[in-house]
Amino acid sequence: MKYVIVQGDGMADRPLEMLGGRTPLDVARTPNLDRMASRGILGMTPTIPKGMPPGSDVGTMSILGYDPRQYHTGRSPIEAASMGVELGPADIAFRCNLVGVEHVGGVDVMADFTAGHIGSEEAARLIADLDASQGRRDGFEFHAGVSYRHLLVWRGGIEEMRTTPPHDITGQSTAEHLPTGRGAEQLLDLIRRSREVFSEHPVNLARRTRGEREASQIWLWGQGRRPAVPTLKERFGLDGAVIAAVDLVNGLGVLAGLERIRVPGATGYLDTDYAAKAEYGLKALGECNFLFLHVEAPDEAGHMGNVQEKIKAIESIDEKVIGPLIDGLGRLGDWRLMVLPDHATPCMLKTHSDEPVPFTVFSSRDLEKARGPGRRYTELDARDHGIFIPEAHTLIERFLRR
Repeated sequence: MKYVIVQGDGMADRPLEMLGGRTPLDVARTPNLDRMASRGILGMTPTIPKGMPPGSDVGTMSILGYDPRQYHTGRSPIEAASMGVELGPADIAFRCNLVGVEHVGGVDVMADFTAGHIGSEEAARLIADLDASQGRRDGFEFHAGVSYRHLLVWRGGIEEMRTTPPHDITGQSTAEHLPTGRGAEQLLDLIRRSREVFSEHPVNLARRTRGEREASQIWLWGQGRRPAVPTLKERFGLDGAVIAAVDLVNGLGVLAGLERIRVPGATGYLDTDYAAKAEYGLKALGECNFLFLHVEAPDEAGHMGNVQEKIKAIESIDEKVIGPLIDGLGRLGDWRLMVLPDHATPCMLKTHSDEPVPFTVFSSRDLEKARGPGRRYTELDARDHGIFIPEAHTLIERFLRR
């Protein structure tokens, strides 16, 4: 039996006036997802436990079957695992975004939490020079990641300060959201240093000349220690692989004991190679029995508030990922496929929210069934005509034993 979970990051949304009270999932043309919903299982589940922050770290952990209330220690230690950065028991990891902060009306404003979706090569030069300027003093280490997403490790550091995700404060003053509490002054000093290093850096000078958004500074958040989680092999006997273009999801896969599969053209953005992800996923399933495949694009569109791009991303997932997977799995024997987002990213909010999200489960047995009662893979149909799983981390057990 082959098991596949496809996570369409942030696919779920809220009804939008510009769509006549419908959601992007409802408007998007998704014949493959709709076939799954009409012939298989459709339902809703809260991937974000009550009181926890609605991030991909929490949501993805739930989808992989780990109760975040028990295992979650922070977002950044997960990304460290993906990057191969070892953390000792006393070490703290922080997510380090390259961001664009602009001085508007006398205040600093978070203009762009991605620094114009800066390329990985340019970003790596900025991070390397910042690390060199710091000289790894006081136990601080910067590690380059992908695009705007990077890592700070504080060896023997402090994790008690309060921090804010930069994607939550787009267009807002940054002053009220800077790190506070014990240990915050050291972080604020690093942020000040980044402004100095980046202000006339060759990378930013070149971006300025091209009329592109500059990376004006770093933003530190999502701190925590390395979590101790049992692998999926230990829990369910699964040998598996993870395909994702973002360190967070890859890190959770690594912690869960999955092999990371690198896919050329997978960018973690709207221009990702959807078809290549499906192709490489099917190849991986020739050697293992479980695949976790992640697509970031709907979440990025949601953060931009770009409804049409979100619809396009959802349609691309349906056409270029779900369709080819269903066709290809048929050559590998019996199989089960589950699709869901890790959280909602409503375009009206431009950030994550914690409401329940729709999921659908489909198997090789369901191919023989007649089309069901017209259900589609939408938030409304899942709520009104599907089942409800109150704890999302239990969903994988149901999926595996169905």
